[in-house]
Amino acid sequence: MTDSAPPLASGPLGMRLLAFDRVPEDTRFDDGVPVGYSLVALWRAGLLLLVHVRGRDCWELPGGGLDPDETPRQAAARELAEESGQHVAPRRLRFAGFALTSLPGRGVLRGAVYRAETDAAEPFAPTAEISGVHWWDGAGPLPHGRLQTVDARLAELVGR
Repeated sequence: MTDSAPPLASGPLGMRLLAFDRVPEDTRFDDGVPVGYSLVALWRAGLLLLVHVRGRDCWELPGGGLDPDETPRQAAARELAEESGQHVAPRRLRFAGFALTSLPGRGVLRGAVYRAETDAAEPFAPTAEISGVHWWDGAGPLPHGRLQTVDARLAELVGR
């Protein structure tokens, strides 16, 4: 992507979605941009799971950084459970592609994006990081805070 190309989406906190690559999960990139995080678009009865991140006052897809010696798939399952209380085995996550994002103060990173479906919502207990979860219809208002529009665009790209 060139600097003059418009992003696929821009977020309220300065995040930009530069590209979304539908390539195999085991793709090795030689552009120097690391795979630094994983996200999960979890669907239940046509609704998308979002988590409210306290420090950003923002509704986002569950996800986060990779721990040492952890695969993006393992990180996705772990982050989903830690942030939302929803448990999906890593093997049940369907790889959707890699997001190329620009983050203020962090430069350009690549994120592995997964999707999954569940039949039932598991209980959620607020944490120091996550104040709530919401099953969103993609159009209606959120209980409070703002929407991370980059994550909403990624959810559209990976589909239900």
